[in-house]
Amino acid sequence: MQRRKLLAMIAAIAMSIGAAAAQPAKDTLSVDLPGQPATLDPHIQWDTDSYHVYRNIFDNLVTRDAAGKIVPQVASAWTYRSPTEIEFTIRTDIKFHDGSALTPADVVYSVKRITDPAFKSPQLSQFDTIKEARLVGPDKVLLVTEKPYPVLLAQLVKLSIVSKAHVEKVGAEKFNLEPMGSGPYKFASWQRGVRVTLEANDSYWRGKPSIRTVTFQNVSDEATRIANLKSGRADIIRAVSPDQAQALKSESRLKLLPAATERIGYLFINAQWGPTADIRVRRAIAHAIDRKLIVEALYAGFGTPVDVVLTPANFGYITGIPSYPFDPAKARALIKEAGAEGAELPFTTSPAYDSRLVQALQQMLGDVGLKVTIQLTDHPTFLKRRQGNPNEAGSISTGLWSCGCQDADGVINPLFRTGSTWAKYSNPKFDALIDAARATIDEAERLKHYGDALRILYEDVPGVGMFQYHAIYAARREIQWQPTAGESFAVFDMKWQP
Repeated sequence: MQRRKLLAMIAAIAMSIGAAAAQPAKDTLSVDLPGQPATLDPHIQWDTDSYHVYRNIFDNLVTRDAAGKIVPQVASAWTYRSPTEIEFTIRTDIKFHDGSALTPADVVYSVKRITDPAFKSPQLSQFDTIKEARLVGPDKVLLVTEKPYPVLLAQLVKLSIVSKAHVEKVGAEKFNLEPMGSGPYKFASWQRGVRVTLEANDSYWRGKPSIRTVTFQNVSDEATRIANLKSGRADIIRAVSPDQAQALKSESRLKLLPAATERIGYLFINAQWGPTADIRVRRAIAHAIDRKLIVEALYAGFGTPVDVVLTPANFGYITGIPSYPFDPAKARALIKEAGAEGAELPFTTSPAYDSRLVQALQQMLGDVGLKVTIQLTDHPTFLKRRQGNPNEAGSISTGLWSCGCQDADGVINPLFRTGSTWAKYSNPKFDALIDAARATIDEAERLKHYGDALRILYEDVPGVGMFQYHAIYAARREIQWQPTAGESFAVFDMKWQP
């Protein structure tokens, strides 16, 4: 009798273990972001929180693999006809979420849409060397640039392909609110300020996504994001501060996922409005910033101080460029010389940026005699102001800029070239140098132009480079995924361990 009971118990345990082992892996993903997407139209903003969402809805013309190499996506192959002409072969097996085929005409439309000056894409400066896009065969598209453009493929990594018929049918406003692409996930809903929900595209040309539903929550408070992760309300969170990263190392159920990036932590300085229109005030600000202390005290080694608005991960980064040493006495003298003692500097920012850095910079600039007033808004409002007229952008703001191209062209061109929506600065000599650098395929010549351009930025100080940024995610231990230097948040590449 006892033996029968024992055997029954063993059998029950075995069945229980078998049932547990047979349970499918989790197939949903909850992501906490520090800000809400500013847009879901991939041809408008390219800010981090927007891109984390919409890059899962759309396919791009080309993409990068985990090692950073440019590889096919919508384009299966490409070849240069000449230094100014590149021909792409377009896949014929991709369908948009409405079942219609993605065609070469959609590729041409997407290029023309983002390069149309009337569309006013903040990404325009990254694509405006393209002067023509046209069909040259049943599956061929030719792009023609005004001059040889060595960064073209690297920029096209970010070009999402949209449906010409759909965009023209619903209009730009509705397309932004209810995007439709060809990517691994379909748009399901967007509760503004709360969450975006995506559902798996079972007809995706690369295969069915293993994660079926993804929700992106807007959780601006880091402590809340971490609490959500610990409780299981979130599976992965973005923008973990170094201090919290250290604390999370002891959490056995969680893991950190850091990645050194091409992203530059910088301070924007408005050279066309207010007290900072005076170059002496801008130079004083540069002398007031202790980069080393910022990296050590705020980032605990998850970052590297830099002297220019560019990181070593970008082509065009030049060593030996002069920099402004931390010198509060010199800063005070310059402010006094400019008659700017006690001058008020509006500091525009949003929850997407590290509030500790904002407060540290406020303190450093206050210590040398400037009155910094922090103006915190939601991220879409911040972007609207930052990209607006000089009198709307405030005097200073922090930024974490990434072009996704790993080239100086995608950083200092949009940030500082005359006419860019981001630039509140103009210098024809600087413009000529970066234009020349993007018009030659001779790498040595490009490096010389970038070196000269960075020296002009040193003299004029429309911005201050502070550190190379390390992106830090935290996730449930069962999630299989590794972030890349380009910060490509591809849910299709993620899996749950059973």
